[in-house]
Amino acid sequence: MSIGKLYGKIYENVIIEGAGSEGFSIARVEGRVIMVKYGSPGDVADIRLYAKKKKTLYAEIDRLITPGPDRTEPFCEHFGVCGGCKWQHMSYKAQLHWKNQQVKDAFQRIGKIDCEEWLPILPAPAITEYRNKLEFAFSNKRWLLDGETEADNIVAAGFHISGRYDKILDINNCHLQENLCNELRKFIKKYAIENNISFYDIKAGKGFLRNVTFRNTRNGSWMMILIAGESDDKKMNGILESMSLKFPELTSIIYGVNDKVNDAIYDLELHTFKGNDFLTEMLGDLKYKIRPKSFFQTNPDQALHLYNIVLEFADLKGNELVYDLYCGTGSISLFVARSAQKVYGIESVPQAIEDARDNAILNGIKNVEFTVGDMRYELNDVFVKNTGTPDLVITDPPRAGMHPAVVAQLLKMSTPKIVYVSCNPATQARDLEMLAEKYNIRKTKPVDMFPHTHHVENVTLLELK
Repeated sequence: MSIGKLYGKIYENVIIEGAGSEGFSIARVEGRVIMVKYGSPGDVADIRLYAKKKKTLYAEIDRLITPGPDRTEPFCEHFGVCGGCKWQHMSYKAQLHWKNQQVKDAFQRIGKIDCEEWLPILPAPAITEYRNKLEFAFSNKRWLLDGETEADNIVAAGFHISGRYDKILDINNCHLQENLCNELRKFIKKYAIENNISFYDIKAGKGFLRNVTFRNTRNGSWMMILIAGESDDKKMNGILESMSLKFPELTSIIYGVNDKVNDAIYDLELHTFKGNDFLTEMLGDLKYKIRPKSFFQTNPDQALHLYNIVLEFADLKGNELVYDLYCGTGSISLFVARSAQKVYGIESVPQAIEDARDNAILNGIKNVEFTVGDMRYELNDVFVKNTGTPDLVITDPPRAGMHPAVVAQLLKMSTPKIVYVSCNPATQARDLEMLAEKYNIRKTKPVDMFPHTHHVENVTLLELK
């Protein structure tokens, strides 16, 4: 079936049945499953096909006939163009329902497994301004909106358009982080225009203003990391001095130069213009240093709840040996350490392990050890022999899930209990299917870390049969 023959085809009076993966909704027409952009379950609409990937058809709403019961008015002016917060048009209650369902569908359809106890999803305490980190890109040619022409194509400070690396949507107000991030971003843009400072040309790889990242903590401290596409001390100092005077909330100002093709800052030399090169966040009574390159949960309020669920599932008595796989900056390792005898954390990113060790010292926690290495090679028989067979394994892998070699080692170790934290229920279900050879899936609890998106975190408890 060629999309060429179907492109632009309209199906009339289609009922949107549910919410699917990647923020799409689901419809069925003539026996075919169609993924629909910005549909809400219960909608009746005419839909227009626009793409086919592998065997999946994709459509957009051509005409909304009857809104579904959960459809709401999006609160963001950039909704539908930005590409983020794809579920803003659904009530929050409905979002939670479909995230719950996403986990169940993954377990039952992908993993072919069931769970003894399905615990309800934990709602987020705040559904706007919940993030503590946002990154924006600068461009000398912004994305054109409907009705605009090349004459309107001025500079942008905003987000990449989904699927278009070279196009930046100029953002007026984003509701993901506290409003100060909007004021900071707009100030940089205005200053650059007034002082004739160039914005980055993504295709040409030239221009001064390239990226900016804002991080903040719940105690009101802010960090700015400004990245230029080329070196010019006069321009950089002018921007940073103006920012420092205008915004005393900026307790940490960092800058660097990136003349590479990609936007990653992990291999860049960064410099401190003002304050410390870190922020300090509290989760419970633990302190965490957050540096410019540190990974840290972007929803700190909900992260605390997530870690408490991990601790509850672990049910530690104080004499256990614990492995924390894919430990990152050691946030979970440190959180459970005071309830265990010993914790070993393993992570592949050296910078993250440096942060983990620093945070252990900062909190006076001495019963943790951190190791740098690729999990599939580091978690081996020698490591287990040297450290001891764990009583509990906590694993929090990236979206791709665990490597089969890691799953095989877990099965070989036959640890009594595993707490599996996942940001992707599909790959978690795949791993659980393999682990089900030796483990019972006792209970699972989704956690909504990212309201208005389809993303869901999920915590699952496994016990050895």
